[in-house]
Amino acid sequence: MTSWWARRSLRTRITLVVGIVAVVALLAVGRVAGGLLFSALVESGDQTLAERAAAATGAVAGGTPVPPGVRVVDAAGSPVDGRGPRPVDADALSRLAAGQPVTVVEGPLGPQRWVAVPVPAPDGSPRLVLASRDLVGAASLFADAARWLAVAALLGAVGVGVAAWVATRVALRPVDRMRVAAAAVAPGERLPVPPSRDELAALAVEINALLARRDDAVGRLERFTSEAAHELRSPIAALRAQADVAVAHPGQVSDQASVDETWRSVAREAARLSDLVGDLLALARADSGERMPARPVDLVDAVGEALARLPEEPLVAMTLWAPMPVTVAATPAEVAIVLDNVLANARRHAATVVHVSVVPAGRWVRLLVDDDGPGIAPADRDRVFDRFTRLTPEAGEGSGLGLALVARLVAGRGGTTRATTSPDGGTRLVVRWPVG
Repeated sequence: MTSWWARRSLRTRITLVVGIVAVVALLAVGRVAGGLLFSALVESGDQTLAERAAAATGAVAGGTPVPPGVRVVDAAGSPVDGRGPRPVDADALSRLAAGQPVTVVEGPLGPQRWVAVPVPAPDGSPRLVLASRDLVGAASLFADAARWLAVAALLGAVGVGVAAWVATRVALRPVDRMRVAAAAVAPGERLPVPPSRDELAALAVEINALLARRDDAVGRLERFTSEAAHELRSPIAALRAQADVAVAHPGQVSDQASVDETWRSVAREAARLSDLVGDLLALARADSGERMPARPVDLVDAVGEALARLPEEPLVAMTLWAPMPVTVAATPAEVAIVLDNVLANARRHAATVVHVSVVPAGRWVRLLVDDDGPGIAPADRDRVFDRFTRLTPEAGEGSGLGLALVARLVAGRGGTTRATTSPDGGTRLVVRWPVG
């Protein structure tokens, strides 16, 4: 049943639900209305019965025979009129004695309505004068009314269902048009937003936002693929050239020094290719939004470990200033990637020294990396965080992805990255993380 229901269209499901609700509601209303009608018919004759019973009280009080159509019983409910057995049971008799009219549905005479009037006998003992009338006609009328009300309820439900089908079709027609338009929309195009300020207009706005994100993602992917293919071509071409020379002219690399130099060149290009592929994969994961839950990471310890990982470089001194321990909200792997890239970039461009500072700033932690190199022109300070950007020939040693990866990882945690002028005359990279 669930599978069948799921395969039905939205229009069909709405119509069925509305129709079923209409049937139940109309039948309930019909039943209540029929009950009220029957009660009104029954109670409308109570006054007549009371008058008939009151008219017979004089005969009971005077000890003369009562007129036909009424019964007389004593306080115990036993008949005293000599006209047959007790007309009602004890429960009905007690309610009659309390002044309440009683309807007897099952009895030897069929459904009847009884009303009682108390009166004393000549000897002073209490008596009840009972008057009744037949309810067969009212019951038949009620049955006919119930049948007609049921038919009317079914017809009304059918009418409501048809109206729901038509109304749903009209209401969903703009959605169908939007679906057709969305299926035919080309890259760069957007859906027309209806002038009405309703749910359909909100849906069109959200779909357009989704299309914009799709176009942006496709554009980034195309640029990324093109740039990656271009960057991978150089180390692969160098490796192939080395291999082709070694295979085609084995005699030219006969001495051990030439062989060692060839293998060193191959190792450098392989390491460059490995770093480039690793940065591409890390950047792709950052772009996709894949990240582990953040936890506090000791930034001062992480900087010390990153400095220890740097290769030996006697010409450039590395210093660290951290007035107090601080933690950032990230993961150890992310912090390590950020630190490795910013420190390697600073030392690559530094002349003699790189100063690293870890400064707490309220809800943020700032990492300052200053070098005394040539610096970055103001026009290029935003561009250095783009992918495959190299501002100087010396930067060709890197993949061109390091600072782009830094910016993506820090932004993914709500932080910022920017480049300014260092007090030493070179470049200052400012990385701001939320505090852990």
